[in-house]
Amino acid sequence: MEHTGMLYLCATPIGNLEDITYRVLRTLKEVDLIAAEDTRNSIKLLNHFEIKTPMTSYHEYNKVEKAKVLVEKMLAGTMVALITDAGTPGISDPGEELVRQCHEAGVTVTSLPGPAACITALTMSGRPTRRFAFEAFLPPDKQERKAVLSELKEETRTVILYEAPHRLLRTLKELCEVFGKDRPLTICKELTKRHEKAMLTTFKEAVDFYEEQEPRGEYVLVVEGKSRKAIEAEEQAQWAQMSIADHVDLYISQGMDKKEAMKAAAKDRGVSKREIYQALL
Repeated sequence: MEHTGMLYLCATPIGNLEDITYRVLRTLKEVDLIAAEDTRNSIKLLNHFEIKTPMTSYHEYNKVEKAKVLVEKMLAGTMVALITDAGTPGISDPGEELVRQCHEAGVTVTSLPGPAACITALTMSGRPTRRFAFEAFLPPDKQERKAVLSELKEETRTVILYEAPHRLLRTLKELCEVFGKDRPLTICKELTKRHEKAMLTTFKEAVDFYEEQEPRGEYVLVVEGKSRKAIEAEEQAQWAQMSIADHVDLYISQGMDKKEAMKAAAKDRGVSKREIYQALL
């Protein structure tokens, strides 16, 4: 029985060439073929490290058909490494299609860890890191974008977004409307490069800043999630539109006794049971 090939997802530097790992270098030299998102971009990297392995293009516009071709090769024994323009393949790039087809065909996939802009930005952002939602680039389609933004508005986890320089200001203005002008965020740019910067700011400050200064380089926005306090305040504000008597009656109509109903209403409104009692007198 002939030996099946394998797919190696090789993380490449996002700016600083020293961030390549020994394992990735060795793998890129040993595989039979390197599939690259942009061969003109990747040839610079390969030349720098004196890697002579043949290269083929695998990008957004040929990803489905080309994945089939590559899977056929791997089933016949070819060892393939996938690299993208920068960072870890499969995150916000066509790599996920190739991985999916490999799994369907029974080809082994392994991932060689290394740089990822989203994680690099998150760890240096000064924002909570335990729970986060990675959103990459917002969808260009208006309806889809609207739906995504309305979900993000309620997100309690830290949110990570990517943006290109020419769209940064427009996106910041849009997010300022959604998240509110005082929501804290960190804007990271030029990650791992000489002019790397992490700016801790708010949406209002960021909009003001970039109206004065032209954005340059690729940006990662790390937005603090909606706080539990803000959620509670919103809920309490909704209840405030109803009179206390009506609020208590609502719970009584659901089968609670008066004491329980008063307790529930007090909790909803963020006040003491005594206040509810006084109001009912």
